[in-house]
Amino acid sequence: MLRRHIGTVMAVLVVLAPMFFGLNFLFNGPNAAPGFGIAPWPEGNADGYFIVKGVRDLAVSLTVLTLLLRGHRRTLGIVILIDALLPLGDAYAVVTHGGTLAQALSIHVSAAVVVLLSGVLLLTEKQAEKQAEE
Repeated sequence: MLRRHIGTVMAVLVVLAPMFFGLNFLFNGPNAAPGFGIAPWPEGNADGYFIVKGVRDLAVSLTVLTLLLRGHRRTLGIVILIDALLPLGDAYAVVTHGGTLAQALSIHVSAAVVVLLSGVLLLTEKQAEKQAEE
């Protein structure tokens, strides 16, 4: 039961973090950007990137929230594991576009680890419950 609660808390974190980042990039893009790890940021028409990132993060957040609220925990675990590709891709973007390895690791790879742990907890919670019953 404890594993289920921890999995739920971590899934809520997977909802809230990208929701915050998505809204921040949509409504405060130029000011949110420095925390991502790449400088200089796009200007002119290229600053449409902020909208793309914001919408992407909101879509991830709402997908995870929908599955969580509907109680589809196994599917939620699979989706969260797939979503771990996003911060890993962000880390790759940082490293290959002028950011530092330290920024990529501390910001994006750490996020990917939390997302992966959340997915694994969700996918293994029934096995843990069965073992506890035995």
